[in-house]
Amino acid sequence: MKKQHNTIAVLIGLFILVSTTILSAQEYALTISVIDEESKDPLEGVTVLITPCDCGGISNTSGIFSKRLQKGVYNLSIEYLGYGTQRLKVDLNKNQSISVQMPVEEEQLSEVVLLAKKRNQNVESPQMGVLELNIRDLIKVPTALGEFDVLKSITLMAGVNSSGDISNGVSIRGGSLDQNLMLYDGAPVFNPTHLFGLFSVFTPDVISGVDIYRANIPAKYGGRIASVLEVKVKNPYVDRLKIEGGIGLISNRLTLTMPILKNKLMLIAGGRTGFSDVLFPLLIPRLKNTRANFFDSTVKLLYLLNSNNQIAYTNFISNDFYQLDLISSVENIISSSNQYDFKTRNHTLKWLHTFENNTNLINRLIHSTYTPQNLFPEVDSDNIIRFESQIQYSSIQSEYSNAKTEDLSYYAGLEVKRYQINPGTLDPGNGNTINPVSLNKEVGFESSAYFNLDWKPLPRMALSGGLRFTQFSLLGPFDEAQYTPEGLFNGVTTFESQELVKNYFNPEPRIGLNYKLSEDTSIKMSYARIFQYIQNIYNTNTPLPTSRWKISDRYITPQKNNTYGLGLYKNFLDSQFEFSAEGYYRKTENNLTYRPGADFFLSRFIENEITQAEGKSYGVELSLRKTLGKINGVMNYTWSRSLLKTDEVRPINRINNNEWYASDFDRPHTVNATINFEGDQFNSFSFNFVGQTGRPFTIANGIFEEQNVVIPIYLYRNNSRLPTYHRLDFSWKIAYSKDPNRRFKGDWIFTVYNLYSRKNPYNIYYTQRNGGEDGNVFLGSPLGAYELSILRGALVSLSYNFKFQ
Repeated sequence: MKKQHNTIAVLIGLFILVSTTILSAQEYALTISVIDEESKDPLEGVTVLITPCDCGGISNTSGIFSKRLQKGVYNLSIEYLGYGTQRLKVDLNKNQSISVQMPVEEEQLSEVVLLAKKRNQNVESPQMGVLELNIRDLIKVPTALGEFDVLKSITLMAGVNSSGDISNGVSIRGGSLDQNLMLYDGAPVFNPTHLFGLFSVFTPDVISGVDIYRANIPAKYGGRIASVLEVKVKNPYVDRLKIEGGIGLISNRLTLTMPILKNKLMLIAGGRTGFSDVLFPLLIPRLKNTRANFFDSTVKLLYLLNSNNQIAYTNFISNDFYQLDLISSVENIISSSNQYDFKTRNHTLKWLHTFENNTNLINRLIHSTYTPQNLFPEVDSDNIIRFESQIQYSSIQSEYSNAKTEDLSYYAGLEVKRYQINPGTLDPGNGNTINPVSLNKEVGFESSAYFNLDWKPLPRMALSGGLRFTQFSLLGPFDEAQYTPEGLFNGVTTFESQELVKNYFNPEPRIGLNYKLSEDTSIKMSYARIFQYIQNIYNTNTPLPTSRWKISDRYITPQKNNTYGLGLYKNFLDSQFEFSAEGYYRKTENNLTYRPGADFFLSRFIENEITQAEGKSYGVELSLRKTLGKINGVMNYTWSRSLLKTDEVRPINRINNNEWYASDFDRPHTVNATINFEGDQFNSFSFNFVGQTGRPFTIANGIFEEQNVVIPIYLYRNNSRLPTYHRLDFSWKIAYSKDPNRRFKGDWIFTVYNLYSRKNPYNIYYTQRNGGEDGNVFLGSPLGAYELSILRGALVSLSYNFKFQ
């Protein structure tokens, strides 16, 4: 019995010893969320140093750092280039979640560069062709009528062009406008501009930054072959009300950021409205009866469920209406004016779950609707004829990411997209001159699985490799035309609802390699293959609401792009100057363009109106950026070409006899620069300069006369160029709030767009001459060619911006 008691005593002693050891070594999770104090945007790559354990790490793409530590008291030092160091003491006796707001140190890093980037990131990252812009970059760029604008700002970057002063998007590295995937908080935007391109639709004061990918696009993105432009909305991490806005000549803005439930539910809501009825006659006198107005709004709710879960919902609305006082004839419709009315409605629901050890799970539900409408008031009648089309897009995405170490991270995900396109319906109203038309809807599914790995196997080498598998399926109901081997129409095959019409499966590899020659010099190489299953068809310089969206079918095959890149990156004087030289070659297939004499407005089988061309784009982009000091800015030069070639058998369908020709976005030489002068705490000045080769356009090769009307003959497309485009802009910001702790702050921005009043031609058109009009120019020619310029002088504007918090 005594022996048994001794045994029990020993077991009890061991239990107490083990329990004490376990309790003394008990671990808890410490989760730190790091955000920008002003923009509330998560900061990636922030260094977290912890003592006395002498451990730590960096924040992930969601601005979160998580680590398990033993119970105890720890000192934290949170550091990031361009921000003030934050120091905290934490008594860790339970699982804790801490939010850290990093204040910007304006003296250390200028506003002109991305403040949320690591030192030497441009040299060390394996990603090529990437541009990362913070909101502070964008607000410095002078734009037309003083409006802060995303698209106008990025056209000052190397490799990014527009079609002119008015353009419904941007061309990146010679690609067409629809080859860019534009995302607004994850949801696609099919028409990114107001007023035919004068402004972008993104609500200015809610934007936290813009990321642009042009080379080895990360595997998480797919569906567009030229680039990805992701506009991010601020996360409303606030504990009190904040109001900001602006009053300008063409629009007014107001944004509210506020907590709804303390430390749980927060809101940011911004809106902008514009009325341009008065300004258009001043800018373009011949459009004296033009009407134009627009509005956009963005609302984002952020719910912090607990330290490991965040739920965000973003709603975006954009609406335009304008009337051009021009008599037009479309599809036998004779109208006294053209009225355009188009709407965008986007919804994004995002759930972020943070595991321990820097791993995340992100789930998204997205729905987007774009509805353009044309209104044609008939001449001498009160009847209005309506043409309407629509795109409905829905997607679900789930992505798991793991930042195992500073040298190794990866993510993997699944994504399913659904497209439903209504190509168009024509409603004649109560008129009897035309018949109603309703084109069949199209439904397609795009399913993808992807994986991406960032790895630094050697101190001087970094790799980024990704693979995306995509399957696209076109489903019924669908009417498919049949053709004989000679290309003649031979009946229609009808597919029932949910019946498979056509299926495509394509792998999309992406890879980037960075090798450091020294601490401030590296070379990079990249390759990416991408397919595109939805495209916009138009035969104007920029897409109109009547342009046609189309998903791939048996005859219109997916667009394909293979991009190769090589670059040299060099920083000088402790990263005060950054230099880069990037060369690229893009080989594309199945680019859509219209056949000679095409009319696809209400075409039932649109493959008869278009052709798919082979393409190639190549160029060299040189960039020099000064990031520090009172004088800072960036200068870029790009030499590039963008060419197309058809392979049509029938001569009537050939473009330029199946020979290579310049695409609409071929600009061999482009120079742009932004220079900022930081005068004092109250005054700052900015200058922008843009100069580029004129856009290709088509001139007549001859004329013929029909019933005393002289008609030009066009045989070759894009066989000439407009004059060289160049423009200088100026901006002066006056901040008069002397007390930095004052809750209400305001500033004035004075802008001159097109400072020296350059009349850049937007197009050249032909018209029949009346008698001897302009005879000294055209001599005996029966036709006169005239330049159309959107801006005929400098645009001067003054806007007032305010902020209360």
